[in-house]
Amino acid sequence: MNQQPRREALLWVLGGLATLAGGCASRRASGEPLVSGGNSESGEGIHADAPASSARGEELLREWRERGTGHAASPMSGVIPRSAWTREGTIERLANPLGRVNRITVHHDGMNAFTSTREADSRQRLEQIRRGHVGQGWADIGYHFAVDPAGRIFEGRPLRFQGAHVKDNNENNVGVLVLGNFMETRPTGSALTTLDGFLSNLMSRFGVPLGRVYTHQELKATACPGTHLQRYMVETRSRTGRLARA
Repeated sequence: MNQQPRREALLWVLGGLATLAGGCASRRASGEPLVSGGNSESGEGIHADAPASSARGEELLREWRERGTGHAASPMSGVIPRSAWTREGTIERLANPLGRVNRITVHHDGMNAFTSTREADSRQRLEQIRRGHVGQGWADIGYHFAVDPAGRIFEGRPLRFQGAHVKDNNENNVGVLVLGNFMETRPTGSALTTLDGFLSNLMSRFGVPLGRVYTHQELKATACPGTHLQRYMVETRSRTGRLARA
């Protein structure tokens, strides 16, 4: 009996599972799926709280800046190193150098709704995304950093490597992921406050102007980072927005 059709069907199913496990699994307005991220590498849920108040925001910013002290290998102050969530490294033969950073892009993971504030759950989700991306033949998780609902920041792909988060636009581009699917649910106030502070930190560190802080859909035809996070990003970058005033 010819086994070729059965083998091809199995490969098709496995490929589909890998895509579901990957991040930024957004769709075009027509419903046509988009491949998440990519470069030369071959839900219903409870609505989260509104953006934090100004005073609470300052408190959260202080917290994430100090959070790295418990992780000796932290690559940046307040960032939890990748060693806290995976033992696997980047497949360097598949990766390209990032080069001089001159832009930043914000994403959601586009999977199911995610509102857990448990660090263990965030670690597990990141590993799920990493495995999905590697399963597509990529060098590593596609994003350089990830923000969870509690406002923690995790290191993703090391910054010396080009990411795989905006197809044909990964050169010199730092990918920042917010865990969750924001087509239906809203990011938490803690996540948004941390995101603003961290983006401001990256802009200052690399000399990136506000006009070069993008969302995925502003560079490619995709729903990422979801309706609610996209709306917030437009607001926070406006002249009176929190990121613009940072």
